[in-house]
Amino acid sequence: MVHNAYDSFELLTNSPNKIDAIESYGSKLLVACSDGALRIYAPESTISDKSPPLDYHNHGDQLRKEPLPNLETIAVLTKAKGANVFDWDDKRGFLCFARQKRVCIFRHDGGRGFVEVKDFGVSDTVKSMSWCGENICMGIRKEYWILNATNGALSQVFPSGRLAPPLVVSLPSRELLLWKDNIGVFVDQNGKHLQAEKLCWSEAPSVVVIQKSYAIALLPRRIEIRSLRVPYSLIQAVVLQNVRHLIESNNAIIVALSNSVCALFPVPLGAQIVQLTASGNFEEALALCKLLPPEDSNLRAAKEGSIHIRYAHYLFDNGSYEEAMEQFLASQVDITYVLSLYPSIVLPKTSMVPEPEKLIDMSPDVPYLSRGSSGLSDDMESSPDFDEHSALESKKMSHNTLKALIKYLQKRRYSIIEKATAEVTDEVVLDAVGDNYGAYDSGRFKKSSKGRGNITFNSGAREMAAILDTALLQAVLLTGQTSAALELLKGVNYCDLKICEEILQKWNHYSALLELYKCNGMHREALKLLHQLVEESNQSQPELNPKFKPESIIEYLKPLCGTDPMLVLEFSMLVLESCPTQTIELFLSGNIPADLVNSYLKQHAPCMQGRYLELMLAMDENGISGNLQNEMVQIYLLEVLDWHAELNAQEKWDEKAYSPSRKKLLSALESISGYNPESLLKCLPADALFEERALLLGKMNQHELALSLYVHKLHVPDLALSYCDRVYVPAAHPPSVKSSGNIYLTLLQIYLNPQKTTKNFEKRITNLVSPQNTNIPKISSGTLVKAKGGRATKKIAAIEGAEDIRVSLSGTDSSRSDGDADEFGEEGGSTIMLDEVLDLLSKRWDRINGAQALKLLPKETKLQNLLPFLGPLLKKSSEAYRNLSVIKSLRQSENLQVKDEMYNRRKTVVKITSDTTCALCNKKIGTSVFAVYPNGQTIVHFVCFKDSQSMKAVAKGSALRKR
Repeated sequence: MVHNAYDSFELLTNSPNKIDAIESYGSKLLVACSDGALRIYAPESTISDKSPPLDYHNHGDQLRKEPLPNLETIAVLTKAKGANVFDWDDKRGFLCFARQKRVCIFRHDGGRGFVEVKDFGVSDTVKSMSWCGENICMGIRKEYWILNATNGALSQVFPSGRLAPPLVVSLPSRELLLWKDNIGVFVDQNGKHLQAEKLCWSEAPSVVVIQKSYAIALLPRRIEIRSLRVPYSLIQAVVLQNVRHLIESNNAIIVALSNSVCALFPVPLGAQIVQLTASGNFEEALALCKLLPPEDSNLRAAKEGSIHIRYAHYLFDNGSYEEAMEQFLASQVDITYVLSLYPSIVLPKTSMVPEPEKLIDMSPDVPYLSRGSSGLSDDMESSPDFDEHSALESKKMSHNTLKALIKYLQKRRYSIIEKATAEVTDEVVLDAVGDNYGAYDSGRFKKSSKGRGNITFNSGAREMAAILDTALLQAVLLTGQTSAALELLKGVNYCDLKICEEILQKWNHYSALLELYKCNGMHREALKLLHQLVEESNQSQPELNPKFKPESIIEYLKPLCGTDPMLVLEFSMLVLESCPTQTIELFLSGNIPADLVNSYLKQHAPCMQGRYLELMLAMDENGISGNLQNEMVQIYLLEVLDWHAELNAQEKWDEKAYSPSRKKLLSALESISGYNPESLLKCLPADALFEERALLLGKMNQHELALSLYVHKLHVPDLALSYCDRVYVPAAHPPSVKSSGNIYLTLLQIYLNPQKTTKNFEKRITNLVSPQNTNIPKISSGTLVKAKGGRATKKIAAIEGAEDIRVSLSGTDSSRSDGDADEFGEEGGSTIMLDEVLDLLSKRWDRINGAQALKLLPKETKLQNLLPFLGPLLKKSSEAYRNLSVIKSLRQSENLQVKDEMYNRRKTVVKITSDTTCALCNKKIGTSVFAVYPNGQTIVHFVCFKDSQSMKAVAKGSALRKR
């Protein structure tokens, strides 16, 4: 037996006759004896009708016999004669009874009568019955049946067994308890099994009474009291001989023996709870706490909390750590109380952590608990006398206790962090309001310095959050859950910086330490640590420490680009050389100003400045300014000049040699346009780097000089042709436009007049880069023609006929852009490059003006050599001539059609009479000027027509403005 749920008292002894039946009514007992007499017993104080009914428990010794009153008949059901079982549904006012093989249902009409509702036949005599909702559960023979009270349908439930007759008991939850020998089965109102657990008795019961959370059964040799909670344990056994009846009264269980009556009075719930707690039956005690009256809610909460704490200590001492934490959680005890069981957990030194000697229990029933009571040493180390098995068991126990603590802290964490966050929000709002409310609750919050580790707590919620998160981090690390520690630190947390930093450094949890620095805003410390780890990883074998790579620093720096660009620049220098592409992507994605990055690189990492500008230009060509482009070209040029000086000193210089830096320089000079060509041209040596010089001259629109370098210095006609292809701009007009092939004509002139183009070559370049000519003005063709005089102008006219060639520094034809006054007549002793001329004409015949080209060619040129040029040119010209002829004919035809239509329109006759009126103003036309609409019928004044057109224009303009 667990405890005493009921106290037994003898109410009636030595009855003169054998007791055949017994019932209670209020505080009175109605006893039917074998001599046919009905005796009524009541406490002495109930004789007076005005006095309230008294408890048998208090006045059992004063029970006395009352005189038999006159019993008035209220209702008589003649059909119930011979009924052996019945059941009353007090909620609906329905009565069902069974007699012989019939089941009758009556409904109380609210007065003194009953109305018959149904009458059903069954297969045999009903031995037990009970209402279950709108159905009736019955025990017939050795089986249980469900009878539908509406249509009389029967459905079998299960057999009742061989040892005892069927017994149906209704539960307060409207469910049923059906017996199969000594086993009680729970079913719903339709007869379906509810749970796998069964209520088992030591013997088959004859009567079962349900009172509150107990089931009281009458067995052949005793009365058993069992709990209605799983596992339906035996609570108490009362041994009484010759028990014949067992009934439930208002506040007790009445037991009738042969010649005496006893009562089982329930022990007060408070006393039962104390008994159960003392005996270690905490779950039963907690179940009884829920039965305390609602008005004692505070008492119930206090008792439940005390029981939960004692139960938790009991479970903890017996190794059920997770179950113990569930009880601590249910008790709502402070987390510092639970953490006192874990001396290995270091907590922040705050006012909320009690000292061991000051840690008192929350209730008188709980024994004193200190931080050492968990059975774990402070260092979690085994005694030297422990053998290996004992050490393993100790380590396993420690691991299990910490796992249970983690689950407990995680369940408590949400509400505590929510309160702490709310306090932080209130502090921010308070700061935002200003000094108007500065005096309000000024001591409530205290601002912290950098990071949360230095917070001087004056907030209960944040202090509790710091304790919880610090303990949780240590617990997950002690159990080897590094990923859980990282997840904790990545989110909102209040871990104590000093304690956690020491622990993470001691245990080499560097990933978690980085997250700790990051969440506290200590980015410089985090980056220093990360750089140190990357260096160590590079020095050791990569497979030993694969996490920390230079890319890790870049990933860390990405969120800081918008808040601390100088810090990003400082630490990006550490990985710029090893991860240049990713670092440049970091600068671009973080929107760090390019000028700032370039100046920082120029000062701290000049060797990587060109690489940065090069990658930046490749990633975002439009995002680099002219200054940066110029600086990038200058960097390349300095490298090339150093390389040239080195080879020149060794007398190994070759103009056609290309180093990587020279290739980059040539590509940059050709592809970008933001640099200053004049300043770069001054830096080039006079006897080398002609290709670079040609590109710079081309940027200055000095195309003749550039082409002369390709032809006479580099002796590479292909480069000259490629240069013309780049400069040439296809005309938007038909090929007859004169300016469409001027750049190729310039190249022809160079091929045909080599002496002229090479004369004073260096001097002309020197004039270009001289200080007075640094800013070269753009000269229009008219100005240039006026400036040139004499024979030069006449020679141009003689070569080009009546057509002019527009010459300007900004145009595509720069053959006369150098201020050259040399005469073409000085070409007598020169050797022309006829093969190159013919090759150019055959390759670019569609881009060269044929008439001008033929005029430039020497008279000795054979027509056969010009077939590759003239053949396609004449074919294209004839085709264009035919097309233009067709277009001209079509235009003439269209013109004739329009004229014909105009003549037809003019033939229209409009007759104006004295009665003709204006369609707009309705006034007579008379002799006024008029207008006729295209339909030939609508006539208006010309003035009215103009006014209407102007009004339409105004209306249309206003509508457009509205849109």
